[in-house]
Amino acid sequence: MTELQVIAHHTMTTGREQEVLALLPKLLEASRAEPGNVSFVAYRQLDDDRGYVLLERYTSREAFAAHRKTTHFTELVLGEIVPRLDGRTIETFDVSE
Repeated sequence: MTELQVIAHHTMTTGREQEVLALLPKLLEASRAEPGNVSFVAYRQLDDDRGYVLLERYTSREAFAAHRKTTHFTELVLGEIVPRLDGRTIETFDVSE
């Protein structure tokens, strides 16, 4: 089965950065505990204080679909983080090694 790499680019709304950044540790911890998660890390963008990226690796496309149905995804990401963003793009890639 092929692993899946997800790259989520987020641009925080000006003035909401600290609110979003305070939520990320909860998201990272919960996502890393998922059975289909291989890794889940966040990095701040160097040339834009409002930007960060989530690099997510899952054992399969099905594991990623299961992630998007979790309580922490629906409540933290969709309910808390996304409303505090100006932009969000998600890229998905099959991992071939």
